[in-house]
Amino acid sequence: MAGYSSGLNGEGGSVLFTNVRILDATGEQPYSGEVLVQGNRIKQITRGAARFSQSHTSSGATVIDGMGATLMPGMIDAHLHLSWNNAPGIDPIQMMEVEEHMLVTMEMAKLVLDAGFTAGRGAAAAKPRLDVVAKRFINEGRFPDPRYLAAGPEITTVGGLGDSAPSHIPHEGLNLGIVVSGPEEVRRVVRTLIKYGVDAIKLNLSGEEITGMGAEETPMSEEEVAMAAQEARCRNKVLAAHARSSGSVLQCIRHGIQNIYHASFANEEALDALEAARDRHIVAPGIAWLINTARHAEQWGIKPGSELSMLYERELAMCIDTMKKMHRRGIRICIGGDYGFAWTPQGTNAKDIETFVNMLGFSPMEAILAATKYGGHIMNMENELGMIREGYLADLLLIDGDPLADVRILQNKDRILAIMKDGKFHKAPRTNDARRRLTA
Repeated sequence: MAGYSSGLNGEGGSVLFTNVRILDATGEQPYSGEVLVQGNRIKQITRGAARFSQSHTSSGATVIDGMGATLMPGMIDAHLHLSWNNAPGIDPIQMMEVEEHMLVTMEMAKLVLDAGFTAGRGAAAAKPRLDVVAKRFINEGRFPDPRYLAAGPEITTVGGLGDSAPSHIPHEGLNLGIVVSGPEEVRRVVRTLIKYGVDAIKLNLSGEEITGMGAEETPMSEEEVAMAAQEARCRNKVLAAHARSSGSVLQCIRHGIQNIYHASFANEEALDALEAARDRHIVAPGIAWLINTARHAEQWGIKPGSELSMLYERELAMCIDTMKKMHRRGIRICIGGDYGFAWTPQGTNAKDIETFVNMLGFSPMEAILAATKYGGHIMNMENELGMIREGYLADLLLIDGDPLADVRILQNKDRILAIMKDGKFHKAPRTNDARRRLTA
């Protein structure tokens, strides 16, 4: 593949990708063709070589000769924590000054976009307005970061995941989540987060082994979950949940919580209920967190073979089995590995696609759909994001090679020849003979 240069931005005009293999993320096999981008939308798709460009030589479009590279939708992370700063634990995240933390959040977002992720759904923020401000600055074009849906801090119970203050120093500012007890406290917190401008309300419905509360525990009451759902729904906000236990997955189904994160321990009852309601729910297992915490965090104090690592090995085995069952039942599963800790760094998010193939039994096409088409679903933009279709948003990647032959190339930033988000190049192709300006 020839080299590519910066200097294109696609602003204020049209961009034509020609001589590309189009992996459109509909499930259809790739085909040769051309894609015309006009403004921030895909204007026209044609099959075959150089037919569209020849008929529009007076259009003034910037032409990108892909030389046989693969054109595919930008990847979408369904479980992003942009305010997680690749630190070795919770304390360095939560104790950071808010001014510094805002800047770090934007840095993390750029790492994600640089890796080919043009969109993502926030799964929790470390402080109440970090995600909200990040989204606003991204939408205003002030930072080159992925399109984003903002979360607030996780809502948790006393002693639950996110209640990180020590018992002898009860202090709200030390908690990663917002701690509630009882439906009225839930009501006030949900209303406050909506006032701040979040897109989703996230509840911590189960535990997490690293915090000392077991992953199979389900601490939030039905009344508390129902109150959160009621308040979020009346303001048209999406509900999400940290739900590892079977009981917490069932709570998601009973209360209409769309985005189910983890679900490792879902039993047959939960799987049956989820399958029956599969059009209303999306699962993102966060499997990278399990793998790396169990096997690759020794440098940060979690030694393989230790009690904690073995708890995560156990959950990993359960997660693999559960996700295979969900996949066979036609339940939508998205990538999003809970990145943002030292052993799960931001920017390595595409590793999930390889994991889905090697561990969960997805075909390469199915794994790419989990990172594109179904990412559009969890963004609640399924009619305009995640596929290459006419009228869809122009979030596109030009890839050196065939991701269906080897999904690992999506982890290699050098193989991502171009990144386009919203019709503008974040990473522009580089070569003089790979582009030309067509004028009347």
